[in-house]
Amino acid sequence: MELVSLSGLKITFRRAGAGAPLVLLHGGFGLDSRSWQPQLDGLADEFTVVAWDAPGCGGSDDPPAGFSLADYADCLAEFIAELRLQRPHVLGLSFGGALALALCGRHSGVPRSLVLAGAYAGWAGSLPPDEVGRRLHLISEQVSRPVDDWLPSYLPGMFGGPASDQVQAHTLSLMSGIRPAASLTMLRAMAAADLRDVLPRIRVPTLILHGELDVRAPLAVGRELHDHIPGSELVVLPDVGHLSNIEAAEDFNRAVRKFLRAQGEA
Repeated sequence: MELVSLSGLKITFRRAGAGAPLVLLHGGFGLDSRSWQPQLDGLADEFTVVAWDAPGCGGSDDPPAGFSLADYADCLAEFIAELRLQRPHVLGLSFGGALALALCGRHSGVPRSLVLAGAYAGWAGSLPPDEVGRRLHLISEQVSRPVDDWLPSYLPGMFGGPASDQVQAHTLSLMSGIRPAASLTMLRAMAAADLRDVLPRIRVPTLILHGELDVRAPLAVGRELHDHIPGSELVVLPDVGHLSNIEAAEDFNRAVRKFLRAQGEA
């Protein structure tokens, strides 16, 4: 684990491998850079893989109250500059996918390409208002209680089918360190974000990588991204849910590797 200080925030991250830089942006709700271990292990033979802990996650400091998705994107751009990662490929899952879009919208010269896995154009940009309200209410109530009271029942919605005991235990361990205040900040930033105006302005190669059975970000959300991002490619992972990088790590890595190789900078 390494760390940098950015505008008063300590940001921790993991780095492996050598080659073209690939920045990994994890999902929200208690996840952090550890959730990318299958990619840190599986792609480091060809890429310099850097997985950050977003503010409020892992070993990173909590963000100020009211931190918006734009603030997360500016922090990410500063992080990439501090590590001197020249035009990295940027891969984001769920919240991380929305963050990758926000980065592209605010700092269009930073990413070399985008991989959007189980991503949204922000919740406000991809979900009906009543669903956004339902999620805000439910998750706000959940994080106020001990994680053992609700997290085991929340977990099945992250996968396309019954996950192995090992995968479930691993994912529970990843999410059990959720920090309520920081998670609510991230939740509100995601709920308020509407990035639909960014999509037609994206000019970098973009892969939409979506689980067929994703119930958190349904496949229709991925298809909307594909329809509105010029020249984007859509790859659907059969029988896979939201945490596709964990549930189907080999297929996930294979699709990412193929896409990045096609950019000619692996």
